[in-house]
Amino acid sequence: MLELNETPIRTCKNFNINNIEIEAILPNKKQEFNNIDIKAENTILDTNVKDYKLAFGNGELVEINNKIIANHKLRIEENKKGETIEITYDFDDNNLNLINNIEIYAKNEINVIIKYISKTNKPCFHNGIVKAYGKENSKANITIVNFMNLESNNFEAIQSELEDNASINYCIIDIGAKNSIINNYSDLYGKNTKCDIKTIYLGTKEQIKDINYIADVKGEKANVNIDVQGALRDSSKKHFKGTIDFKKGCKKAKGNESEYCMLLSDKAKSIALPILLCTEEDVEGNHGAASGKVDEKKLYYIMSRGIEYKEAVKLIVKANFNKIISEVKDESLKEEILNEIDKKLD
Repeated sequence: MLELNETPIRTCKNFNINNIEIEAILPNKKQEFNNIDIKAENTILDTNVKDYKLAFGNGELVEINNKIIANHKLRIEENKKGETIEITYDFDDNNLNLINNIEIYAKNEINVIIKYISKTNKPCFHNGIVKAYGKENSKANITIVNFMNLESNNFEAIQSELEDNASINYCIIDIGAKNSIINNYSDLYGKNTKCDIKTIYLGTKEQIKDINYIADVKGEKANVNIDVQGALRDSSKKHFKGTIDFKKGCKKAKGNESEYCMLLSDKAKSIALPILLCTEEDVEGNHGAASGKVDEKKLYYIMSRGIEYKEAVKLIVKANFNKIISEVKDESLKEEILNEIDKKLD
């Protein structure tokens, strides 16, 4: 049994959200993973990844596992402003275990898309670290897509460091895997920094989603925004933990976090814990979380136009997700995401 994704501060045990416990076995030896497609023209790519300790991550055992037996390391350094780098990991019968470590260095403006796709029904395993460095006056747009099959484990630890006037925008599409555990830590130590994290998740059958977003706001006029939209059906479960911590010295900083879960089944379970911490007076923070069933008025309106129940639910879910999906820069990827949602809701 693995204990993963601890909250930065402990809460009452009765909330059942301080961490997640799942039955999973970490690979104990390095295996080849060869189904990797990287599309980049002018960007500098190499395997010289730093050895560092994550501020949070999913847990010490998972982090050590990544350091010891990582089978793909990639350092991405922007060389041409505005270029898009697309990395696709295809799991198949001969490539089942991926332990990857990606570093992203933004100097001006960079777009990075990372996709995890299962092309097998066998259980797959992913343990990944993504670390992004936002240099002064830079902008990074990072999209991470999980399309792994429902027998798989997905552990993703993301960490960002932002210098003065740097901006990092995340778009995380979390649809696949039986257990998907995501930790995203942002260190906004520079002045006028901005971190925007937009996420959609979709749980079906017995999927488990555990999402833990943490932002340390340290610089003056720093701004962090967390927007999470999800839907759960069947017996799926979701834990959302969002923490914005206003540190001393972050005058005029702003932080907002919101999470909404649409419950498509009476057996689906949603737990949310939005947290604001503050040791600075002159800041603005807002947080909120909610869950509810499909709006009956919307459902009635759509069905009155001759659309059957299942298709009507799909339309409502996709409409709710559309604001975040529209952030994806690649039109073909948008179509992939919408098609995957359709398949999951059939």
